[in-house]
Amino acid sequence: MCNLYRMTKNAGEVAAWFDAREAAGGANFAAEVYPGYSGLVVAEARVRAMVWGFPLVLTGKQGQKLKPKPVNNARADKLSTFFWRQAFAQRRCLIPLTAWAEAEGPKGRMTRTWLTLPDAPLFAAAGVWRPSAEWGDCYAMVMTDSAGSDAATVHERMPVLLAPGDQAIWLGGSAAEALALCRPWRGPITISRSDEPWVRRSPPPTNGPSGSTNRPPAR
Repeated sequence: MCNLYRMTKNAGEVAAWFDAREAAGGANFAAEVYPGYSGLVVAEARVRAMVWGFPLVLTGKQGQKLKPKPVNNARADKLSTFFWRQAFAQRRCLIPLTAWAEAEGPKGRMTRTWLTLPDAPLFAAAGVWRPSAEWGDCYAMVMTDSAGSDAATVHERMPVLLAPGDQAIWLGGSAAEALALCRPWRGPITISRSDEPWVRRSPPPTNGPSGSTNRPPAR
């Protein structure tokens, strides 16, 4: 499951690429996007910054409310469930990215493996979004089985990647038409294994919900 991705283009470049309007006031996001922090999405023909992850409100042993957990991935086979159903039916979006990462290696020493589309400086993953009381507008990335894709050598699941001709269907088609796009990517994928530790110990960025950390979840 994707818990880290890169988006190295600015909002203006994204708006031009997807023929969308850039939201007034600019957009605050980092080049590496983590759950619970801001990333760019294309929704309602606009490029906007939202928080990556739907808030899941947790309750402690004494019944007290805990800080929400960002649920940043939506499995394609769960889109009809209560947690995702309304967003999938009414608020689908594109998530621009330049690469996504998966963790590989032994526990405690996992490193980052980056996956990209060759000769594609920017591409889109399928997303859903909704407003929230906790963080404002937020989004999640739709994931599917990676079987038959180059990505299967890295992880059993991958983001739903949308070819340019399928993006309008994802955004405006029926739920059945959109669900039919939730399949593994059949084109080539470039896989770049690195020595970067999966969990970094650097200070957190400042543009996410209170309590988030500057690292992907442990795997």
